[in-house]
Amino acid sequence: MENKAESGPLFLGFDFSTQQIKVLAVNEKLEVTNENHVQFDDDLPEFKTSGGVHFHPDQKTVTAPTLMWVKALDLLLDRMKDSGFPFNRVVALSGAGQQHGSVYWKGGSKAVVNGISEDKTLFEQLQDCFSVADSPVWMDSSTTSQCRQLEEKVGGPRALSSITGSKAFERFTGSQIMKLYQTNRKAYDETERISLVSSFGASLFLSDYAPIDGSDGTGMNLLDIWTRKWSKPCLEACGDNNLATKLGQEVVHSTQVVGKISKYFVSRYGFKPDCDVVAFVGDNPASLAGLAPKQGDVIVSLGTSDTVFLWLTNPTPGVNGHVFDNPVAEKDFMSLTCFKNGSLTRERIRDENTKGSWEDFSQVLRSTRAGNDGNIGIYFDATEIQPFVKGCFRFDANGMEVPSFRPEVEVRAVIEGQFMARRMHAEAVGFKLGPNTQVIATGGGSKNQEILQVLSDVFNSPVYIKDVPNSACLGCAIRAKHSWLGSDTPFDQVVSSYDPPTLIASPQHGQDGVYDKLYQRYKEIEEKIAQKYLCDNN
Repeated sequence: MENKAESGPLFLGFDFSTQQIKVLAVNEKLEVTNENHVQFDDDLPEFKTSGGVHFHPDQKTVTAPTLMWVKALDLLLDRMKDSGFPFNRVVALSGAGQQHGSVYWKGGSKAVVNGISEDKTLFEQLQDCFSVADSPVWMDSSTTSQCRQLEEKVGGPRALSSITGSKAFERFTGSQIMKLYQTNRKAYDETERISLVSSFGASLFLSDYAPIDGSDGTGMNLLDIWTRKWSKPCLEACGDNNLATKLGQEVVHSTQVVGKISKYFVSRYGFKPDCDVVAFVGDNPASLAGLAPKQGDVIVSLGTSDTVFLWLTNPTPGVNGHVFDNPVAEKDFMSLTCFKNGSLTRERIRDENTKGSWEDFSQVLRSTRAGNDGNIGIYFDATEIQPFVKGCFRFDANGMEVPSFRPEVEVRAVIEGQFMARRMHAEAVGFKLGPNTQVIATGGGSKNQEILQVLSDVFNSPVYIKDVPNSACLGCAIRAKHSWLGSDTPFDQVVSSYDPPTLIASPQHGQDGVYDKLYQRYKEIEEKIAQKYLCDNN
């Protein structure tokens, strides 16, 4: 662990992620001064996880040992202490948890947590505190039946989305609670508090139950995104009359200080007694904060799967994508839309058409015309999330479906098609292109200048790149500073010392007209493909 500064306040950001728990410290200038982590598989082999989880025989149920997360925090803090980390300089901390995971505290656990002693580890003292030993996590897909029941009880997928920001998804906490209620009523009845992984992490630092925050709470199919209160119809569908009490009646905004760090951490590690604990959030909202966007920005992460993040004021929730509470602006929203067919699809087209060479792939993009002479390609190697379709579809300038393209057409088609899809689904949840729109690109694909030029042309907006390792940790450290200064402090003021993103591409003159026409055709084609695929598979 490297120390870059010897004095001044520090801000900690934790991330309880799928494979590890990470921590990062920043100073007042938001410079990273310290980092550390605990890898679950390697550092805690006694829990016998693979990638931080257990895959059950049905291959749909995926869980993680709750006590593993507790022991990992013990180990992480011990390592920091052994390295000489100056806990006494930390004035505020926050954290993130893998979104949608849930923790079930057994009746009587609050008293145990409140009475934690500095003489023993958290792991030793919390052994008998969980009514469910293995927490469902985001990879779980065992609740399809419960998802359909939830949607039916509130009036269908679109009705559920209009309340909670998303249609029902198997990994979301509401359906996971319903499954527990239906299949293990004894454990449900024994549960006095249900935490998300995020609020669970905050609870450990408070030695008390922490409230769920709005940004992670809106990823449960239980919280009304407009009122930031629990939805009564959704609660009734997923549990009994006690569910709101089990969840905690109060839902807080992500900027709220939920308490001071407990005496346990003051005595055992040397934290300041007045160190603020800021509400813990989901990992996706934390990453948004870590990239330090402004209102109206579009964040496009180009990786194995592509993800589009948006800062929205007036969202339009639908059956595709998700709308969450914004973690840095109390009255605003963020959306997240994920696409399975990202870099692996781009790499397949590269391998088949440019002999596996990114240099040749880029040369093709440079030498072909924007708009691809009216040719449109849609490539879903894996069944896409939106639309729920698998297959490759190619259309010529006359709208006729064709079996193949020439290599140079294929290369441009995959990039243009992907980015028109990203724009289409961004607009579907309320995004509007404007004169001040800027696109922030991250991930492996953001290293390719020619790919980003197409992105800039399709969105008719400048594209910036920002490489932020551990963006969830960093986002939480920044959020800790934000709340320490006072949540009424504008977020852009908090990150004013942050390194600005680098401009990498600007729209080419005259290309907006080309893509406006092509984009309208793309929307019509994708909608027809989705309708036909749905009919053919029903």
